[in-house]
Amino acid sequence: MDEKELEKELTEFPESEELDLEQLLKDIEINEESAGNEPAEQERQPEKKPRRKKKEEAETLQESIILYMHDLVYLLAAVIVVFLLCFRVVVVSGTSMNQTLLDGDYLLLLGDVFYREPKAGDIIVASKQSFDNGKPIVKRVIATEGQTVDIDFDHGIVYVDGVALEEDYINSPTTMKEGVVFPLVVEEGCLFVLGDNRGASKDSRNPEIGLIDKREVLGKVVFLFMPGTNGTNYWGDPNEERDFDRIGVVE
Repeated sequence: MDEKELEKELTEFPESEELDLEQLLKDIEINEESAGNEPAEQERQPEKKPRRKKKEEAETLQESIILYMHDLVYLLAAVIVVFLLCFRVVVVSGTSMNQTLLDGDYLLLLGDVFYREPKAGDIIVASKQSFDNGKPIVKRVIATEGQTVDIDFDHGIVYVDGVALEEDYINSPTTMKEGVVFPLVVEEGCLFVLGDNRGASKDSRNPEIGLIDKREVLGKVVFLFMPGTNGTNYWGDPNEERDFDRIGVVE
């Protein structure tokens, strides 16, 4: 090999090696970049999962709340319908039922839809067109159809079928005559009623009220939920403080 050929090989070979070396370095750099990016992607992936999970949990909670509110609305509607069918709210006006009930007492009334057969001792609310244009009145049932009522006004004793009543609930004895003649037989489908405050009550002793037809009964008083103040005095002050211990079942 002469000098020219040797010089040619020496000049060509390094160029080829240099190219291969440069390509190898580029490949190494690319591989390192790829290897460096994989952990970063792996590190970012776990961050996406909790966010997705939280989003799913939030959506589930929102759906549960919507379903709960939906059921609650239907439940409240059902309660309101039952309440309107079964019960009424009335307010005592006057002192004819003292001290069992006071003026201003708020009462829960079992409506006539379910209260069909009043019995002696029940406290009822009735509407008698012949008295005060049908304004509701609160009275106690003393006798029912077919029974005989008699009153000894001298001693203030009420008799039903010849038996003297033990009336521990009255505020004053039955000594006031109001026009009805006794003894009296209660007609079919009717009730004989009196107020517990016999000295200040217009009831079945009075011809304006007389016997109460069962169809005039609005319902039975079952619960006192807000005590009244028994009216007000001349200056507008309550006659009595509200006694919240009175809240409860009315008998």
